[in-house]
Amino acid sequence: MVDSVELVDALKRAIVDSGLTHYRIAKDAGVTPDVIDRFVRGERDLRLETAGKIASVLGLSLKPRGRKPVCRK
Repeated sequence: MVDSVELVDALKRAIVDSGLTHYRIAKDAGVTPDVIDRFVRGERDLRLETAGKIASVLGLSLKPRGRKPVCRK
C-alpha cells in the first residue's frame, strides 16, 4: 500500500516542479486556486478524486501498487 505521506509529498513536488502557476493547475483540474495553494502549504488535504484531477493535469496518474495476496485460515 502506498503511504499517504509519500503520495502527498510526491504530488506537492510535482506541482512545484511543474513550472505551472497554481491558478493554471486549478483551472485545468476544475478546482479553486485556494485548494492548490493551501495543499502545497500543508494547510489542507485533498480528496483522492481531486488529487487524481491534479495529477492528470500534471501528466501523472494515480494507480494502486500491486498487492500481495492475503492468506487467511
